[in-house]
Amino acid sequence: MAKNKRNINMPRPNIMWLWSAITLVIIGYWIFNNEESAPVKSDWAAVEQMVAAGDVEKIVVVNRDEARVVLKEGKPEEYKERDLRYSRLPKSGHQFYFNIGSVDSFKADLEKAEEQSGNSVVLTFENEKPWYDSWLMGLLPWVIMFGIWFLLMRGMSRGGGPQGGIMNVGKARAQEFDKEDPNKRVTFKDVAGLEEAKVEIMEIVDFLKNAPKYRELGAKIPKGALLVGPPGTGKTLLAKAVAGEANVPFLSISGSDFVEMFVGVGASRVRDLFDQAKKKAPCIVFIDEIDAIGRARGKNAGFSGNDERENTLNQLLTEMDGFQTNAGVIILAATNRADILDKALMRAGRFDRQIEVGLPELNERREIFDVHLRKLKLDKDLDRDFLAKQTPGFSGADIANVCNEAALIAARHNKESVGKEDFLAAVDRIIGGLERKNKVISPQEKKTIAYHEAGHATVSWLLEHANPLVKVTIIPRGKALGAAWYLPEERQITTKEQMLDEMCATLGGRAAEECFIGHISTGAMNALERVTKQAYAMVAYAGMSDKLSNLCYYNNQEYSFNRPYSEKTAETIDTEVHKMIQEQYERAKELLNEHKEGHAELARILIEKEVIFAEDVEKIFGKRPWASRSEEIFDTSDSEKSDSPEAESAVEANEPETTE
Repeated sequence: MAKNKRNINMPRPNIMWLWSAITLVIIGYWIFNNEESAPVKSDWAAVEQMVAAGDVEKIVVVNRDEARVVLKEGKPEEYKERDLRYSRLPKSGHQFYFNIGSVDSFKADLEKAEEQSGNSVVLTFENEKPWYDSWLMGLLPWVIMFGIWFLLMRGMSRGGGPQGGIMNVGKARAQEFDKEDPNKRVTFKDVAGLEEAKVEIMEIVDFLKNAPKYRELGAKIPKGALLVGPPGTGKTLLAKAVAGEANVPFLSISGSDFVEMFVGVGASRVRDLFDQAKKKAPCIVFIDEIDAIGRARGKNAGFSGNDERENTLNQLLTEMDGFQTNAGVIILAATNRADILDKALMRAGRFDRQIEVGLPELNERREIFDVHLRKLKLDKDLDRDFLAKQTPGFSGADIANVCNEAALIAARHNKESVGKEDFLAAVDRIIGGLERKNKVISPQEKKTIAYHEAGHATVSWLLEHANPLVKVTIIPRGKALGAAWYLPEERQITTKEQMLDEMCATLGGRAAEECFIGHISTGAMNALERVTKQAYAMVAYAGMSDKLSNLCYYNNQEYSFNRPYSEKTAETIDTEVHKMIQEQYERAKELLNEHKEGHAELARILIEKEVIFAEDVEKIFGKRPWASRSEEIFDTSDSEKSDSPEAESAVEANEPETTE
């Protein structure tokens, strides 16, 4: 019968015990090393007898309160033999000590004893620190060494993570997504718009969920997908939605987490990241702001070709498509600077897909508003299409900021719900800045500003391709003394006529000053800058001039010092630009002179109310005969919905039956 062996859990030896023992030995050495021979405490009566006997060689007074007696050579052995109390009397140094009251009285007593005995004693005075000071100074280096060792050992014993120890400096600081937490879980329902991007991303998620379906057809899973787009468009949010939908481990890390001051740490963290991903495969790894380590090699590398960032990038390239097998590991990365990424990183086999995440279009902005308005208490009459029209060029983050700012404004005015005015104020606050109602403006300055802004409004209202007017204000906001708010037409292509109309509307303010005020001011500096840049772009890059038609002189930084055209061509460009701007300026003056009564009435209302809207302009000049692009898009989408089979069946179901 086999005997059952008992598993005895013996305590594991710990190096801390060894160091503790060493420390105690050191302390004991410093405390007890002189205990074998120690001076004997005495008093003046006994010392007086020693002086009378001629045994005392010297007395040292320390710190004016303690006298130390040094016997003559050979006398300590005699005292040891004479009395057991003196058995531990030291051979060297002082043998006795006693306290004195006053130095003067002690000197007098000593002189008296010397006179009576006829023996002379050397008397000296010294100052010394307490005994424990030297003991502590001797022990202090050992304490410091032990403390440093303890901190190092403690740091080495820690795990990885943001506060990992020195031995874990090469560990990847990736955070694993907790799909069980409902508060942090993001799904595709929370991502409005981005339909094309979601289709490609969902395909990757579906591959992870239903891999056999793709493998039967011989399809391989993409190695990686790169999300590219301006800031705030929802790249990181899309990655979080992938984590919420995939039901697979999701590791998230920032590109800056690979960069450290220690050489080789970045490459080590890349290796550790992929090791973690392989253990959890199938797995998704998300690298945010990958441009921190993915910049093109050979640019701004300094004097060394062995740059630390390049080493990190090389290791990333090797892990993504090297001899290593990363089966089931998909890399998602996000950046808003795809132009500076290394070409080796962008090739197929590493990032197989480059998904463009651009600014939302009109319908997408409406969907984004629907997402962010869920948590707000809104007015019943709030038109979400109107909000989408008011925010052209806004990203998803900007729209979220508008919704939050509108809620703050409504709460500031003690409203029970968030209304249209709050959203308009929020848009104005974000674009133009805070209102400066307390800014001191003279009546003449106010008139000039009113005529200037009325000029913008009049010309833009009378031109077909100018952006639709929203409102005009002469209340200072930010650095501007007044402003005319428009809804920019989000055109996919722009014609020369459209750009000329926009240029003419931009010059309307300066033209109104010249026509009706009699002088021009610095208020049109921003307008002049905009039309000048626009005209140069039309002539030099878009080929929209008569003399330089069908020519493009490259709009990039490559020719920042050497222009790709001659001095004669430069003179021609300057002439064409000046001609184009002057023609539109004269056109604006003609329109204002033709409608000077309406312009004057508009300026008067503006001075009186300080803020006017498109409805006020419509009362003066009548309704614009041209529909805006946003209205056409909404009309088209509504008609498509009404023409759908579901809508037709719903109409048929609601029609009453007829009898013949």
